[in-house]
Amino acid sequence: MNQYYQKDLYAILGIEPDADEAQIKSAYRKQARRWHPDVNDNSQESILRFKEITEAYEVLTDEQRRSQYDILKGFNFKSSYSSTSKTQAKKAYSQSESAQTKTDFKPEQKTKTEEKHHDKSSFSQVFENILDGLFTNDSQKNSRTKTEKKKLKPENGRDINLNVTIKISEAISGTNRTVNVLHSERCPKCEGRRFINGAKCPLCKGSGEVSIHKKLNVKIPVGVKKGAKIRIANEGNKGYNGGKSGDLYLFIDIEESSFFKYEGNNVLCEIPITPFEAVLGANIEVPTLCGNVSMKIPPYTSTGQKFRLSQQGTSNGKNNKKGDQIVTVKIVVPKEMTAKEIELYEQLKLISKHNVRENLLND
Repeated sequence: MNQYYQKDLYAILGIEPDADEAQIKSAYRKQARRWHPDVNDNSQESILRFKEITEAYEVLTDEQRRSQYDILKGFNFKSSYSSTSKTQAKKAYSQSESAQTKTDFKPEQKTKTEEKHHDKSSFSQVFENILDGLFTNDSQKNSRTKTEKKKLKPENGRDINLNVTIKISEAISGTNRTVNVLHSERCPKCEGRRFINGAKCPLCKGSGEVSIHKKLNVKIPVGVKKGAKIRIANEGNKGYNGGKSGDLYLFIDIEESSFFKYEGNNVLCEIPITPFEAVLGANIEVPTLCGNVSMKIPPYTSTGQKFRLSQQGTSNGKNNKKGDQIVTVKIVVPKEMTAKEIELYEQLKLISKHNVRENLLND
């Protein structure tokens, strides 16, 4: 049987016996903050004190149990809790004492000493019966009711966000990617309560949760944009008590490229060409997001001239209409040349009659 009837529950919470419910709750919050095991490095003293003030709070906030406790402890005062509950408690006490006396008392077989001893025993038995109901049965019943309600309440799982980086070519053509997802689930040992017998759960270390890794093969759609969010249903954290599991959200990042730039759905790039390709024209290979394509350079092409490669850009994601690739050419002179090449340039210099700088101030 619980022995808390031998202690002063009001003193444990630091309040007067005529305290109302609001004062009891306020005192409990203050004591709980002070003695919570997490705040006191899980010391044995804090665990015992926290358990003591919690049980005191549970008794004093229950009208019937508080009324019974006050009767047993002899607190005679006008309190703010229900007088009906106190009357019922006195009635129950009286009935229990009467029933016990009628059952056990046999005057023709007992001396006065025995009768006195019997009266004490009867009172003691009644006392224990009341306290058993006060501290054990009701407490366990309330605990089971709270637990059952908690189990019946659905709890949805949390969503998980994950960043995924892909290449430009993968964004254009789509791809599959294996991702490692870290799920958090309720600790199976302490069932999320964090403490077992007043000590931190050894499995979850007092967090109430455990981590589980899961590998998923996810599809990255064609034409995905940087910053896009992809939802994978029911692959978030697990739901409980019939609650739905959360979702997994993939946030897409695309690797930067020193060659390709973007302007809406168009892809921009710059291609170097040699002086003789610029003068004579040529067919050159140009890299695109989907591989190399051939592009024609007409004769007399200048640096900065732009060419369009149709439908070699990115998709707009709505009607799958693709943009174009805009190619800017740049004439580049090789840093190293053979003697024959230099000789030919010398000959070109001698026979050339063009002055490309003569109209600089007239433009």
